[in-house]
Amino acid sequence: MENIKVILQYEGTRYQGWQRQERTENTIQGRLEALLSKMCDKKVELTGSGRTDAGVHALGQVANFHLDTEKTPEEIMEYMNRYLPEDIAVIHAQKVPERFHSRLNAKGKTYVYRVLNSPIPHIFDRRYVYQLVEKLDMEVMQQAAGLLVGTHDFQAFTSAKKGKKSTIRRLDAIEIERIGDEIRFTFRGEGFLYHMVRILTGTILEVGMHKREVAGMKELLAKGIREEAGFLVPAKGLTLVEVRY
Repeated sequence: MENIKVILQYEGTRYQGWQRQERTENTIQGRLEALLSKMCDKKVELTGSGRTDAGVHALGQVANFHLDTEKTPEEIMEYMNRYLPEDIAVIHAQKVPERFHSRLNAKGKTYVYRVLNSPIPHIFDRRYVYQLVEKLDMEVMQQAAGLLVGTHDFQAFTSAKKGKKSTIRRLDAIEIERIGDEIRFTFRGEGFLYHMVRILTGTILEVGMHKREVAGMKELLAKGIREEAGFLVPAKGLTLVEVRY
């Protein structure tokens, strides 16, 4: 039995997220498992580094699965790319140790959120950017981002209901840069809560629109109340860029 690690790219526009669901076959994990199971003529379960929401994209999602096969990783990758839909691709495949687990062994992730800050749509980017026409103050957004970097309780920045699982995470960096009409937010951290990147982005954008104060970031972290943080930006602007091991 071989443990195979793959790196995947996908456009999430037409999928109901990463995780398989009983009520629909239209998920990334579901499509991959169905294809691998057909290839091996037996059920194959695939583990991803984490779940991406419906509409979220990936440049470097990582997954692994166990197969009893004589195919090489290159042959497995070739087979998958031959039959996968055009909006999902395997860009790398390799054998890894038996105990490798794409989620449990992950040390960090990088996400990018793209905002089109212009009244003029960019037609060919429309599936990958969130258009926001209001003028944005880059300086105060960068100041707000600086207050969110570090190890904090990010309870205010998740849509998940409060439970037993810890909401403390380490956020290593938030980089905000303007490239023409686009403002790009890059988030690097050890791991992210449900909707965390999208709520952080929405909160920082509200600072940039002068709808909230920079200093309020500390209060949000301290109070941990989701309703007091910013809006949830649309999924289409978010891309999982890299998973680090």
